[in-house]
Amino acid sequence: MYLFNIRYKQSIQLFFPIIAIFFLIGLDSCKKKKKEKEENVISTQTTPDNGTLHISVDETFRPVIDQEIEMYHATYPNAHIIADYKPEVDCFKDFQNDTSRLIIVARGLDSSESNFYKAQLGAVPRYEIVAFDAVAVLVNRQSPDSLFSYEQLQDILTGKESNKTVAVDGSKATSTVRYLIDSILKGKEFGSNIIATSGSKEVLNYVTNNVNAIGFIGYSWMAAIQDSTNSYYNSKIKTALIKCKTCKENNMYARPSQENITNMRYSMFRPVVSIIKDRDPSLATGFYNFLQSERGQLIFRRALLMPAMVAFNVRQVNLK
Repeated sequence: MYLFNIRYKQSIQLFFPIIAIFFLIGLDSCKKKKKEKEENVISTQTTPDNGTLHISVDETFRPVIDQEIEMYHATYPNAHIIADYKPEVDCFKDFQNDTSRLIIVARGLDSSESNFYKAQLGAVPRYEIVAFDAVAVLVNRQSPDSLFSYEQLQDILTGKESNKTVAVDGSKATSTVRYLIDSILKGKEFGSNIIATSGSKEVLNYVTNNVNAIGFIGYSWMAAIQDSTNSYYNSKIKTALIKCKTCKENNMYARPSQENITNMRYSMFRPVVSIIKDRDPSLATGFYNFLQSERGQLIFRRALLMPAMVAFNVRQVNLK
């Protein structure tokens, strides 16, 4: 019995140091994990002029938003904004899933979406119309048709005018397709002559290569290719004129332009909307505010869109 007690005490003496060693190792591991977690949280925090931000943007606005981001990077070198261009419906999915806290799309939140976010976040996300874009109608330069009324466009989209093929920037999830359904078709179905391309660039290519094609695209893209460096597209396609709904004169037609959007002579226009979840200072709020600032609005103006937040007046100057 005495020998057993001695061996028991010796076992206990050996066992406790081993337990202590494992305890210290575990404690150190927990501290390291906590430190790594804290460092990771710090690394994901941003300020208006510093950090990395992923935003989801309607693909039809790519040319002008690329310019906005380029200027923001030039102003704040430590800020890195990565735009993921995709169909409008996917932008809203990213916003709902919290993979993007700032999106740029062609509409604001509807009542059901506002109620959803109010229940989830305790407040409705902010959004502002920062500019006005237009849906441009493209035709091949060899096409004899370049004047269209709304009724003619409806006949083309439903396939009633069967000699035209129509190229759009997606099947049903894009803002351009949504606009055509809501404003042109008004309850009618697309015809079998619709070609769903993979994006705006493919719409340009399709109309370029098909004389009887008609394409629908965001004006931001057309304004971009009017630059002299895009002479290839300029020599192959042209922008059609749409019958003016608000003009007093009969049979007046207008192309999309900054002036015609402003004066509503070209009625196929739509908003550019920025929607944000963040309320505290962050890179998202910084870019959100930049789009509304004078500099951000000037970029929209130079991209031939209509700025929504700042009015730029043209003044006549007498030179002596």
